[in-house]
Amino acid sequence: MAEHLTVDSFLKNTVGIPVLDVRSPGEYEQGHIPGALSFPLFSNEERKEVGTLYKQTGPEEALLKGLDFVGPKMSEFVRVAGKLSPERKVAVHCWRGGMRSRSMAWLLETAGFQVKILSGGYKAFRNAVLHDEIKPEKLLVLGGLTGSGKTPVLLALEAAGEQVLDLEKLACHKGSAFGGIDEPPQPTQEQFENDIYSALFLADKEKMIWVEDESKAIGRLRIPNEVYDLLRASRLLFLEQSRASRLQRITDLYGQADQATLETFIKKIAKRLGGLRVKLALEALAGQDITEAASQVLEYYDRTYLFGLEQRDPSTWKKVDGTNIGMDELVAMLRNAADQLFKVGDARHAG
Repeated sequence: MAEHLTVDSFLKNTVGIPVLDVRSPGEYEQGHIPGALSFPLFSNEERKEVGTLYKQTGPEEALLKGLDFVGPKMSEFVRVAGKLSPERKVAVHCWRGGMRSRSMAWLLETAGFQVKILSGGYKAFRNAVLHDEIKPEKLLVLGGLTGSGKTPVLLALEAAGEQVLDLEKLACHKGSAFGGIDEPPQPTQEQFENDIYSALFLADKEKMIWVEDESKAIGRLRIPNEVYDLLRASRLLFLEQSRASRLQRITDLYGQADQATLETFIKKIAKRLGGLRVKLALEALAGQDITEAASQVLEYYDRTYLFGLEQRDPSTWKKVDGTNIGMDELVAMLRNAADQLFKVGDARHAG
């Protein structure tokens, strides 16, 4: 008998086993549980036809048509599931935990699989994403001006054993107006929300979670309100780097990008840069001086970021000077600064 699990239990108890999303490919592409595999019972066209029959003639005709579609696929479902899970353990879900997931669970159980089913299906998961509150006690924001190398530092912290919520990686975007260059297509807003929720849900709540400081929008995606509010209210370490090193990092990152692409992105933020800076930046690009073009753009980003930093409670953040420091030493400094920041904050709260 398949084991029916709530959303919380499903997420906790399916780590390490294949999660089969038996909805149609179109439903899966719109949004899915992170890590779930598309394992559709019906194609997009078949699902549409069954749904139309259900509305026009009733459930019996729809069921028979569904059986017509599924029957020839049953042996292949079992073969593919066996390749995905040689241990014969899988989890399945559909939209509402109804006939599609129950049918697949029955088939796989008949073939000797141990099966877990998500009660309420993907709809229940989305309800949790939209309405459940996850507020880690030790969320630490890594801030710094554009070009400070926050992303490489987060990767180094992760490699050193720290927990990291990499919003830019989840968004497939580096955050600035130029952040989509050389990145894969961004996910849907729904998928972005799913990924954030799942990452926070599965994180060890007793350990620090590091996250990069972000604006509300990352490319065309928006950080969910409750998560953004959490970032703004959390403690922050501000990573200081020299302007020269920041310009070099930006030049290295975007120096090989197509000139027309860079011009397009500069023009997109023309109103925020101002006419003179746009003119100087475009002239620098025309002369293939990426560093000077970046310098003009940095004026806007620095001013904007520092304004936001000033809105924070001074007692909740501190600076860490990373100028001319190797990555290993910087990671150690940040860890130490994080411990100090939380100790001071906890002491103040206790007082």
